[in-house]
Amino acid sequence: MLSRLKNRSYTAWLGAQNRLRLTRMARNVAAVEQPDAAQQPVVFFNASARLGNLSLNAAFSLLASWGLRMGEVPVVYFVCESGMSRCVLGTDRDDHTQPPPCERCIAQSKRQYAGANVRRFTYQADPALAAALDGLSLDELNTFSYQDEPLGEIVLPALRWILRRQHLTDDAATRHLLREYIFSAYHVGHQFAALLDEVQPQAVVLFNGIMYPEAMARREAKKRGIRAITHEVSFQPFSAFFTEGQATAYPIDIPADFELSPEQNATLDAYLEKRFQGQFTMAGIRFWPEMQGLDAAFQEKAAAFKQIVPVFTNVIFDTSQVHANTVFTHMFAWLDQILEIIRRHPETLFVIRAHPDEMRPGTQKQSRESVRQWVADNGVAELPNVIFIDSQEYISSYALIQQAKFVMVYNSSIGLEATLMGAAVLCGGKARFTQYPTVFFPQTPDTYRQQAEDFLAAEQIEVPAAFMRNARRFLYYQNFRTALPFGDYLHAHPRLGYVQLKNFPVEKLSPERSHTIQVIKNGVVDDQPFLV
Repeated sequence: MLSRLKNRSYTAWLGAQNRLRLTRMARNVAAVEQPDAAQQPVVFFNASARLGNLSLNAAFSLLASWGLRMGEVPVVYFVCESGMSRCVLGTDRDDHTQPPPCERCIAQSKRQYAGANVRRFTYQADPALAAALDGLSLDELNTFSYQDEPLGEIVLPALRWILRRQHLTDDAATRHLLREYIFSAYHVGHQFAALLDEVQPQAVVLFNGIMYPEAMARREAKKRGIRAITHEVSFQPFSAFFTEGQATAYPIDIPADFELSPEQNATLDAYLEKRFQGQFTMAGIRFWPEMQGLDAAFQEKAAAFKQIVPVFTNVIFDTSQVHANTVFTHMFAWLDQILEIIRRHPETLFVIRAHPDEMRPGTQKQSRESVRQWVADNGVAELPNVIFIDSQEYISSYALIQQAKFVMVYNSSIGLEATLMGAAVLCGGKARFTQYPTVFFPQTPDTYRQQAEDFLAAEQIEVPAAFMRNARRFLYYQNFRTALPFGDYLHAHPRLGYVQLKNFPVEKLSPERSHTIQVIKNGVVDDQPFLV
């Protein structure tokens, strides 16, 4: 009890220090910035990355904006002030009647935008839109359009993400949230359009571009021919990915003649060595507190089968998003097909692995439609040729790959890593690495099924040499060229998923003092690549 009280006291003290540091830095930037009046401003909008604390993506947005201001670029912040009836992070999944925690969010905005050029928006209901939505079913809401805006389609990824479900339940709570998201999306779009028409920015910088507030903002910018830059967490600690494309798809343009030098190969190999031991984080989360090999019981069971095929699934908050589902309608449709294949091949041991982050303990990211539940509902674990590895079992995926005939993945990083280990990879969902030939990626469910059958029957599977080359080139570019480092400004917060500002002089945010800020300024203002 005493230990918990001490921890709470320390966390409270730390929170107060962080708030003071944030306000002080915001005021320091405002005191020394000298915006170039000849330049059009850049609009920053980020309503879906934080509430009352600083997340990684909230920090990336804020630091990038401060850096532009230190580089004489005028910046306008579009800031929510109770501007949505239901925002994404403010949605209570257990009680849809609960309003967002606006007071905390507004207080945080006042701290981090102190002294800045801020345009706030508040919420206004639209009676005509409310009448058009009245009484609609879930399916009708999903496909709802209004004034040529496909509002249902725009908000659906955000609702799936926050509810941690691919399949939404047609009940009063879900319909209520979907209607409120549609109301709010329509309103945000109108308010952002008015801002764009007023300030005529040279570019807008948005978190993610998929969550509905930023998706509406991106849509309005595109209508006007204004460059829309989005950002996401990248693949090194405290690093960000910025792009004029869709950041969640991680579009990476690798020059055709790019080859790794001996030094770059050594850097990549050192990274992979740590990765294969589970020594890595993503968005501040370490998935593998420990990593276990394959025990004697596994080896004994595996010995009774002709071959082993690991099946690597992903987390619902990634697979429910718009980029992934280009072959199958969703990950569970892919799993349903794999289940049919499993039943036809009793000679093969299929090892189905739930993603280590599927049931992340102590957070709101636990999946509500999970691979664990799919396995239970379909009696998969009872099949004699199946081993199911749950998300809380830290058995090494890399040890499974070493024993595999081939590997089946949906769209998780393990697919790229399996290629780098020399395995044949059959991919079911669009992933960031499928933009280059790195895995076998059939383009229809029928061709996927046939490719799986061919692999199961083959004596040996030939993996094109180009897959390994492209995988190494892609992974190097992803990790060491497109990942913009912000570690000079940030360190971890005791609360999972959040960060703190370091103590640093305001001058360290100027493009002349920071390569990262210079890259962002060049990218936003001069349309140069966002590359280290």
